[in-house]
Amino acid sequence: MAENTQFKNVKPAGAPSQERSKRRGSVSEYKKSLIEKQTLKKLYGLSERQFKRYVKETLEKMGKVQDVSDELIRRLEKRLDNVVFRMGFAKSRAHSRQLVNHAYFLVNGKPVNIPSFQVKKDDVISMKENKKKKIVFKDLATLLKKTETPYWLNLNKEKFECNVIGEPSLKEVNPPVQIPLVFEFYSR
Repeated sequence: MAENTQFKNVKPAGAPSQERSKRRGSVSEYKKSLIEKQTLKKLYGLSERQFKRYVKETLEKMGKVQDVSDELIRRLEKRLDNVVFRMGFAKSRAHSRQLVNHAYFLVNGKPVNIPSFQVKKDDVISMKENKKKKIVFKDLATLLKKTETPYWLNLNKEKFECNVIGEPSLKEVNPPVQIPLVFEFYSR
C-alpha cells in the first residue's frame, strides 16, 4: 500500500500557526482597552451606542469635574434601571430594565418607563401600588431584609420606596475594570 505523501506536511485544522502562537503571550494595548470597555458595558447591560454616548459626554466634562472616572460611574449608577437593581427589587440589571420598561416605578410620584432616566438627589423612587401584588414580588419583603443598599440610597423596606440621599462614587462601586483604559479606547 502506497503512502499518500501529498498530505504529509499539512497541519491539522484549527491548529495555530507558529507566528500566531508567538503573539499570544502579549496582549496589545488596544485589546486591553477593548476588553475593559466591553466588561464595563456588559456590566451595565448597555448597547455600544448608549455606552459610547456616556463615555463621550463624560470626556467632554474633563477639566470641569475633579475625576472623570468617578463621573462616568456616577452617571451609570444613577440610571433608573440600575437604581432599581441596587434597591434589590430585581435579580439583575436586565430584569430591572424590564420592570422599568413596563412602568412598575414612580419617580417623585410620576410614572417613568425610561431605563436611562437619571435620578437626582432628593428623588423618591417607589413601586406602583397595583404592581406590588404581582407574583414576581411575592417574596420581595423577605429578600429586602437581607439586601444592603449603597450609602447614597435610603431604602424604606416596608413601603418599597427609596430616597436618593447622595451621589454614588467610584470607590464604593469599585467596578472590576480600569476605567482610564475605557477612556483610552474612545480617545483613539
